[in-house]
Amino acid sequence: MNTPERFANLPTYAFPRLRELLDHHAPGGDVVHMTIGAPKHDFPAWVSDVIMENAAQFQGYPPNEGSEELLSAITAWIDRRYGVSLDPQQNVMALNGTREGLYNAAMALCPEQKNGQKPVVLIPNPFYQVYMVATLSIAGEPVFVPATAETGHLPDYASLSPEILNRTVAAYICSPANPQGAVASKDYWRTLFALAEKYDFRVFADECYSEIYRDQAPIGALTVAQEMGIDPERVTLFNSLSKRSNLAGLRAGFIAGGPDTIHRVKKLRSYAGAPMPAPLQAAAARVWADEEHVVENRALYQEKFQIADEIFADVEDYISPKAGFFLWLPVQDGEAAALKLWKETGVRVMPGAYFAQGEGADNPGTGYIRVALVAPADETRKALNALKGCLYG
Repeated sequence: MNTPERFANLPTYAFPRLRELLDHHAPGGDVVHMTIGAPKHDFPAWVSDVIMENAAQFQGYPPNEGSEELLSAITAWIDRRYGVSLDPQQNVMALNGTREGLYNAAMALCPEQKNGQKPVVLIPNPFYQVYMVATLSIAGEPVFVPATAETGHLPDYASLSPEILNRTVAAYICSPANPQGAVASKDYWRTLFALAEKYDFRVFADECYSEIYRDQAPIGALTVAQEMGIDPERVTLFNSLSKRSNLAGLRAGFIAGGPDTIHRVKKLRSYAGAPMPAPLQAAAARVWADEEHVVENRALYQEKFQIADEIFADVEDYISPKAGFFLWLPVQDGEAAALKLWKETGVRVMPGAYFAQGEGADNPGTGYIRVALVAPADETRKALNALKGCLYG
């Protein structure tokens, strides 16, 4: 039987790779999971009440693009957060988590060719794996651009050759960055948008970690685009309640962009997507409207970053993240470090190379481990002390 080749060379996904690396060995202590970015803080207690109050709606099909209440709550949040006024019906659509939107945006918006050639999609390296799969799904060429200490842990797309940029149809950018925690400045966004205007490509702004930060809220892509007068169809925003509100299981995200962008994504959703159940949409609308729990949640992460800063203060090349909830810790070899840590302490972390493309030294994640600060503060302190003693002692 013939099978497609477009996904045949995909590397094993990060978490199965980690199981293959670690699970043949016994942990060296009480197991502490610091691998997956699944928040462990409490979500607002009233979320369950809202779902129960609307449970009868499970009987019917939900609004495909999002209820009027939910879309209005999302656009109101965008206005408060970014100072950008959008139309609930024309400029946003609800998503089953942002991964759906990050994939379908490429499917719905990227052309089959550009200038008579195979299209290119620019991807930061390290990166969220859906960027690559979306590119392969449109028969595009993924171009992985290093996001290293030398580039401020954000990709320098302006350094690419005109040959690549003339074929580029879209560029993914994650700010705050997963896994490094770097934040795109206003100047960074301005440079990227000017490049997109010059070479006529779209910018897919993945801002899922935007509400977890140290001191100052990261500036958003839509804010800068509006200030510059950029065509609204050129910039597409993605965000969700997974990190902001500790509701990864609610699968409540959104896509925002120009009217034609949203029309095309809605049309694809009509054929190939699945809407959020109506009771979950009702809960999501309430959550987007509430900021009190977000402030409390952010304070918990700020405490854990302070703990990390104390513990790793004397570690060479340690960088205190500006935002997100990961540590991107320098080691000689990420796989060897993760295995050593597991066998000697029971602390479970991710090798950085699993989030990047390239072999050996050509993989910008090889010399790092990713550590998720999702556990309570006391557990985090204990685990980070064990990690430091094992890897940096």
